[in-house]
Amino acid sequence: MHFRLNPYRIYCTSVAISPSSEIARYARIGHIEIARRVFDKMPDKSIVAWNSIIAGYFQNYRPREAQILFDRMPERSVVSWNGLISGYVKNGMVSEARKVFDLMSERNVVSWTVMVRGYVKEGMISEAESLFWQMPEKNVVSWTVMLGGLLQEGRVDEARRLFDMMPEKDVVARTSMIGGYCQEGRLNEAREIFDEMPRRNVITWTAMISGYAHNQQVDVARKLFEVMPEKNEVSWTAMLTGYTQCGRIEEASELFDAMPVKSIVACNAMILGLGQNGEVAKARWVFDQMREKDDGTWSAMIKVYERKEFELEALNLFAVMQRERVRPNFPSLISVLGLCASLASLDHGKQVHAQLVRSQIDLDVYVASVLITMYVKCGNLVKAKLVFDRFGQKDIVMWNSIITGYAQHGLAEEALQVFHDMCSLNIFPDDVTFIGVLSACSYTGKVKEGLEFFESMNSKYQVEPRTEHYACMVDLLGRAGQVNEAMNLIENMPVEADAVVWGALLGACRTHMKLDLAEVAAKKLVQLEPKNSGHYTLLSNIYASKGKWGDVADLRKKMRARNVSKSPGCSWIEVEKEVHMFTGGDSMGHPEQEMIMRMLEKISGLLREAGYCPDGSFVLHDVDEEEKVHSLGYHSEKLAVAYGLLKLPEGMPIRVMKNLRVCGDCHSAIKLIAKVTGRDIILRDANRFHHFKDGLCSCKDYW
Repeated sequence: MHFRLNPYRIYCTSVAISPSSEIARYARIGHIEIARRVFDKMPDKSIVAWNSIIAGYFQNYRPREAQILFDRMPERSVVSWNGLISGYVKNGMVSEARKVFDLMSERNVVSWTVMVRGYVKEGMISEAESLFWQMPEKNVVSWTVMLGGLLQEGRVDEARRLFDMMPEKDVVARTSMIGGYCQEGRLNEAREIFDEMPRRNVITWTAMISGYAHNQQVDVARKLFEVMPEKNEVSWTAMLTGYTQCGRIEEASELFDAMPVKSIVACNAMILGLGQNGEVAKARWVFDQMREKDDGTWSAMIKVYERKEFELEALNLFAVMQRERVRPNFPSLISVLGLCASLASLDHGKQVHAQLVRSQIDLDVYVASVLITMYVKCGNLVKAKLVFDRFGQKDIVMWNSIITGYAQHGLAEEALQVFHDMCSLNIFPDDVTFIGVLSACSYTGKVKEGLEFFESMNSKYQVEPRTEHYACMVDLLGRAGQVNEAMNLIENMPVEADAVVWGALLGACRTHMKLDLAEVAAKKLVQLEPKNSGHYTLLSNIYASKGKWGDVADLRKKMRARNVSKSPGCSWIEVEKEVHMFTGGDSMGHPEQEMIMRMLEKISGLLREAGYCPDGSFVLHDVDEEEKVHSLGYHSEKLAVAYGLLKLPEGMPIRVMKNLRVCGDCHSAIKLIAKVTGRDIILRDANRFHHFKDGLCSCKDYW
């Protein structure tokens, strides 16, 4: 038998839609003006049509127009009044909703429930409770809404009492109670309710699985997951997140591959999980495979790059995000600000700051502290101070940020003045404050003041000195040449000296040529940080300076046996929002290598004319130098400065960052470069900032 289509028959595929349904449909998709035109054309407007257009205005966040229309209604039902309350609640205008509620001459259980839900939604649980107990009648929805409010506040025991009072317990109420117990880690009580349920839906199963997963009972969660009668995207994602949060990435990957539908949330969880496990390339593969991404996806990938120190990749991804006009969320912006601080990417930092201003998030105290830190680390102390001064009510983090900033830039007087200003406002310093204050004294040779501050920490401010404070004091004494006093302080510390403390002593011994004590410190550092190549390098140099070539050979054998390799000195500079990286003795990888080498030759000629002579002693004694005497002219910071001279216009400071401490030869050379070229050069090394201008440095050669 064959069916044949009659070509002459007219087939009707349209269904008559009532005007009220049409109004609701247009409002739902955001076309409220079209919905209004449909409403206005209706010759006879029913109460349903009035309710639909008012609800549409509320749905499109235009409560004023909704109220005007409500006032014009020829007649109103309880449903109309409930719609007005509900509309205000959805728009977060709970006080307006309550005014409407109080005006109602007749209320039903929906009126009361909507009002209670409004209070719960705004976190006003005591108001919700008060109204709930006044209700003349309650249904299962009313009870469940109030139950959710108590759980929202973490009042699980009170919620349980309310739950036991409920005359009827539906799936929603039971599932809410399970979720509340799981949130508090009370899994046995949650499981008891789960097991007693006469009927469970997929949300109930998922709540119980999530509870186990988020409380590190992933194997129990998996057993329950396997026997689920049906699974949805949320169930799969809950199980996946359990694995990623526990670091069980292989099982997470297997589950991810088996997922019938990979939701955005699941992909985001996988990106973070792979990233936390150090599998950055796989995380990026998941990111690249996603057809749809939300702001959380971009934020997750940027966060992975940030945590694993792929700073350039993170900034490049942020640039792609900007080009694709994806609006970054708050965590992304904070991550990028941290990256800008780490890389000293001032242009990107300013761009993020502008976005924060446009979003009015820059007025947050936490954000302001991050901004101050970013500007400080980018070498723009003026901008950091402007952000600081904008705030009337500053918290201790903001004060610490600016004090530390001044200290790192060698501006001790300013740092100490800010400290005194803070104390005069009855803001008590904490342990971080004193790290900034003691560092400021150390960087500028204020030994007497530093000792006084250290003594006053416990006696005056009740702040117990920690290892970091002792490291500052060792640095302070050592820089001033009081190396034996620094060693005495270490020997009398109430806590065990760590690598930072011994490193401070080592730096002082190197500066003041106390080789015997330097050997003691270097040996301690090798014990404490056996994988840190810098300690071996300096100890090797100390042995070499004493002619102990046998010890040098033994140390190199140890390095090979422990698979320790020397971290190369590298410097970078930002030009037109692009970070250019240089390693010591090499600019071969740079596309403009020939121009850079010509500029270096030009600089070398100018320096020779100014009387500069390379100091080869740093090859033997400085832990941070690139190894050979003839490479002094090609240290990474000099390459970066040369590129800055090539690319940055006159009048713009040249900002260079280095991952190690700047060597003495480079410090002397850059002072002269600043003088002969008439340029301001700002160098941030591993310890502090150096502002070079007119042949002088802000550190006054005390570093």
